[in-house]
Amino acid sequence: MVDSKMLGLGFTALRSNLSSLRQPYKLTFSITYKCQSRCLTCNIWEMKPVNELGLEEIQKFAAKNNYFRWIEITGGEPFLRGDVLEIVRAFKESCKDLYLVTMPTNSLCNREMVLQKVESMLQMGIPKLSVTVSLDGYRELHDKIRGIPGNYDRAIAMFKGLRELQKRYKNLFMIFGYTLSKNNQGQLMKTIEEVRKEIPDITYNDFHLNLGQISDIYYSNTNLEISASKEIITGEVREFIGKRRAQFGAIPAIEGAFLRRLLEYIRTGKTPMRSRSLDASLFMDSYGNVFPSIMWGRRIGSIRETDYSLAPIWACPDAAEVRKLISEGREPDNWTACEAYQAIVGSIGSIIR
Repeated sequence: MVDSKMLGLGFTALRSNLSSLRQPYKLTFSITYKCQSRCLTCNIWEMKPVNELGLEEIQKFAAKNNYFRWIEITGGEPFLRGDVLEIVRAFKESCKDLYLVTMPTNSLCNREMVLQKVESMLQMGIPKLSVTVSLDGYRELHDKIRGIPGNYDRAIAMFKGLRELQKRYKNLFMIFGYTLSKNNQGQLMKTIEEVRKEIPDITYNDFHLNLGQISDIYYSNTNLEISASKEIITGEVREFIGKRRAQFGAIPAIEGAFLRRLLEYIRTGKTPMRSRSLDASLFMDSYGNVFPSIMWGRRIGSIRETDYSLAPIWACPDAAEVRKLISEGREPDNWTACEAYQAIVGSIGSIIR
């Protein structure tokens, strides 16, 4: 049976490639900048966030902007917010066409607590809930990059626990998220083989690749040198693509298109496709500030200044100027899944090519 909400998301995404949308269908929302990791590629953990949006504020925002079909919840570590379940519920109850909720975890919170909250989210009836388990290397390497002894073993245990949940909830999807940087260049294949010792049936399709990049508003890592060798990671990504299984369906097709464009971005340093920022999507930080994306530190407005309504921000002159810059190809160059997926889905040709 075809899911009407899935079709709705697909048609909206395709329409965004043909004309401007009246309102975004995807929200990337950092619900907190608190994080227990000590990553070598990111400085979020150094932030000392105060006065982040409270639950009542988030509930008001969800109620006033009830058109989202895709919510990407991120952090920091999302599960450090004790009310993460209530935040998800606020969007589920307000956004009647909501199809997809995605979120990452560093696996450092109590495993049983996380799995219990994920199960409660699944019981809400969200058509698709996707959890990305961060994993940047084999045991010693991952723990070094993340700065936390034992983090690798906790990530493996978290993934196994999510798999057990998936046996009861077909609306759950999970994947390992691997960020390529100078700290782990050349170690992707070894990492996957080491994971296979713990989870024998793991495949290359169970991994998503990110490229470590610089962002002043999100990673706060402008003082770090994380760039990997183009030659080394190009070879890694090509080998990875070659080892992925051919699979039918939208998600494998989109991921394949993302990886092909990732190779292009590594080679040229230029954004491979025009983004859909401030058209199909936006980024909102944990204080309610609105930006085009996690990679573009141009503040457009704050929901705290508009009584939690996005409409005045969406229609403001700054937003119009950003859209003009994007149309002229003058947005900051980057290629992250947070922004790339909606650009890919908005163009059939990009998936086929």
